[in-house]
Amino acid sequence: RAEMMYSIREKPLSAVGSTEYRRNGFMNERWDLTPIYTGLEAPEFAADLEKLDETVKSLEAFAKKLPRQDHKAALLEALDLEEQLVKLVNKLAGYASLEQSADTRNSAAMSAMGRVIALDAASAAPLAAIKEWIGSLEDLDALTEQDPVLKDYAYLLQRIQKDKVHQLPGIGEEVVAKLSQSDAWADMHQHLTSTVAVHYRGETTNLSAIRNLAYSDDSSVRKDAYEAELACYDAIKDPVAFALNSIKLETISDCQLRGYASPLDRTLEKSDMKRETLDAMLGAMEEYMPKFRQYLRAKGKALGHENGLPWYDLFAPMGKSTARYTTEDAKRILVELFSTFDAELADMVVRAFDEEWIDFYPRDGKSGGAFCAGVECIGQSRILTNFDGTFGDIVTLAHELGHAFHNQCIRTHRPLNRGYSMPVAETASTFNECVVMAAAIRQAKSHDEELALIESQLQDVTQIICDIYSRYLFESMVLENREKQFMNAETLCGMMLKAQEQSYGDGLDASFRHPYMWVCKSHYYGSTFYNYPYAFGGLFARGLYAQYEREGAAFVPRYKKLLRTTTVATAEDVAKVAGIDLTDKEFWRGALQTVAQQIDLVCGLLEEGKQ
Repeated sequence: RAEMMYSIREKPLSAVGSTEYRRNGFMNERWDLTPIYTGLEAPEFAADLEKLDETVKSLEAFAKKLPRQDHKAALLEALDLEEQLVKLVNKLAGYASLEQSADTRNSAAMSAMGRVIALDAASAAPLAAIKEWIGSLEDLDALTEQDPVLKDYAYLLQRIQKDKVHQLPGIGEEVVAKLSQSDAWADMHQHLTSTVAVHYRGETTNLSAIRNLAYSDDSSVRKDAYEAELACYDAIKDPVAFALNSIKLETISDCQLRGYASPLDRTLEKSDMKRETLDAMLGAMEEYMPKFRQYLRAKGKALGHENGLPWYDLFAPMGKSTARYTTEDAKRILVELFSTFDAELADMVVRAFDEEWIDFYPRDGKSGGAFCAGVECIGQSRILTNFDGTFGDIVTLAHELGHAFHNQCIRTHRPLNRGYSMPVAETASTFNECVVMAAAIRQAKSHDEELALIESQLQDVTQIICDIYSRYLFESMVLENREKQFMNAETLCGMMLKAQEQSYGDGLDASFRHPYMWVCKSHYYGSTFYNYPYAFGGLFARGLYAQYEREGAAFVPRYKKLLRTTTVATAEDVAKVAGIDLTDKEFWRGALQTVAQQIDLVCGLLEEGKQ
């Protein structure tokens, strides 16, 4: 089923600047959700809830009449009903979710979400019956050639037949859907991390604000913020540990019931991605880990550390760039940059700012990090950030606007063909980052500014390689152990430190790592293995950007075709649109080599700076 597309992203780990920042008064600070509904109590919201209930009943009535002799007519009716269902669920649940993200204490939004989920869960049984029937059709391939709608859905229908082996028999799907109505564990994690009190230098603040201080140009601020952040987790670590244990046990149980070899195999199948592709990418990453450790040690040495870089200095700005930016500045910069790439993208960026798609600033109760959500009922997206005025925040906006552009590129598909998988989800967003950073580096006016920009980009890439790899290793360890034991907070911290050791190695000071990354990262509390897709997206986008640099404007139509293809093809077939073989380790090595060249450049600049 299509879902409201979210990309969750923490603040990009690049930031430069040190001067005092003041919000401007020219742009609305919060997004406008009224084009969806005017409120949770709006009559339109209630009417759509009623329509959803009626649609579920229609699906139940249809499923009871199966099997039908007229396969073509039955398929068309089934698809039409599911399209109606998906559009209503996405609109209702999407709105409630956006309201809750803006204020995690919004109990009305949580209640509304619960009502939608309950109605949606009731569709599980008839949908399972429909899929079982589709899976049994021997003439499916012939049918898809007889009707334009069925032809559009050929890939989806083939997937249904392929996935039949993992469908639960009898009332199994209905039971699982009812048991999955509540996202209480994930909601609890979000609530705890967005409301926990952080005590910093005699004041109380929130987690998003304290994590933003990691980008300060004051070393004492960075260190004190790091210590305050670690201290605040002590108050919430135990309930979050229960949440993580419960979510992962549910994942393991679901995989066993459905006959998947492992949660990773389930993720790869759902992502339409081969294990050979993942192995090729991870293998290339492992080969290049020593290069990243070289960069981390060089940065640590430049900052006066002899035992590697302490965690609190991972995002310390290097070089000199004191620029601070307002949201108006961000709009101007992004529109100018993307105008040189593609007018359609630039026009969408203008709309995003002018039509109030964006919720900009951090505040108590608001979700941390950043994400983009496609709102298909109005043909738009909504973006949440925690803007603080740094250049890194402009990169964040570029990233999330990339997701919005991806949503726009797939909007011409039929409703059930608008869901892209996790690995390809980060393609457009990371490509946008490449566009912004390449332009900024080209326009650097001094040695110090060049260092600041290139090193900030390396911070980002180090996150999608070293940190993401550590998260992949950590989640693998958790899933391997959860069936045998409950892992308390101390055990989870130990696993996280072990994963960081395997990934960062001697690049980080062993005395100053981050044992609580499993608490602050929301990725563990949603989709399984929502980590390696960031590495995939980052490296895949670098490969695509290298093609753009070689081919110029001729590449753009093929790039947009590639984005549109992401919802109706495997990851490997998507890459073939650009002539790329994802199972070939050489492709991933090539992307990583471009990073290695930047590391050599930065290490040289850091060495020059000491002389």
